[in-house]
Amino acid sequence: MDQPILTVHHLSVAFRDRRILHDINLAFEKGKVYAIIGPNGCGKTSLMRTLSRNLKPSAGEVKLRGKNIFRLNTKYVARHIAILSQFNYTMSDVNVRTLVQYGRFAHRKWWSGNSAEDEEKVDWALTTTGMQDLANRKLANLSGGERQRAWIAMSIAQDPEILLLDEPTTFLDISHQLEIMELVTKLNREQGITIVMVLHDINHAARYSDELIVLHDQSVFRRGNPWEILESNVLEDVFRVQADISIDKELGTPIFYAKKVVKS
Repeated sequence: MDQPILTVHHLSVAFRDRRILHDINLAFEKGKVYAIIGPNGCGKTSLMRTLSRNLKPSAGEVKLRGKNIFRLNTKYVARHIAILSQFNYTMSDVNVRTLVQYGRFAHRKWWSGNSAEDEEKVDWALTTTGMQDLANRKLANLSGGERQRAWIAMSIAQDPEILLLDEPTTFLDISHQLEIMELVTKLNREQGITIVMVLHDINHAARYSDELIVLHDQSVFRRGNPWEILESNVLEDVFRVQADISIDKELGTPIFYAKKVVKS
């Protein structure tokens, strides 16, 4: 059995005197899709920032293929892990192709420009995300869904093994949310990219993920496949709702319908 591609060992994160995460232990297997869910303020974004080496832990380790990511070369990490943050408002004046070319930075020597291989990978990323016809359009002139696909194209141009997505459907309408989730599924199934994403919509998490990781009170409350999570006490104990669970007859995945708030 292959070793996990990314592991978290007794991870804690604090800001000044405030604890954000405490004693997190996780393992992510290559080629799977993971969704991190939990109430606001439970540490989801902080965990993603730590997994991507953008936030240093106060204790514990994050290991990429058994090596502490905080001791690895920045370009080495970028060749293996790409992250799409929740808010991407910068570089609105550049066009899509230029943005995607930035994704090749980790593969270039400092003295050279884009190679033919780089441009081939940029073309592939644009085609894979359906952005080839918008390659010369400025980000400022794109819809929310198009802009998100452009940023995903930049991320996969890095040619990563792992793609971290922090609430990739935030602020998108329903059709664009589904468009992005289907794109994530395509990247996983066709390219074998391991996906770790924070999702606000629990039904999306259940539909598109192999495993759900539930954070609560700055710790891992429970992890398991979507049925194990939604049929447990998670919805009531963590999200404070009573719900009915049914099945998506096409996909065989669970769907929950919130009925009422559980008072403390």
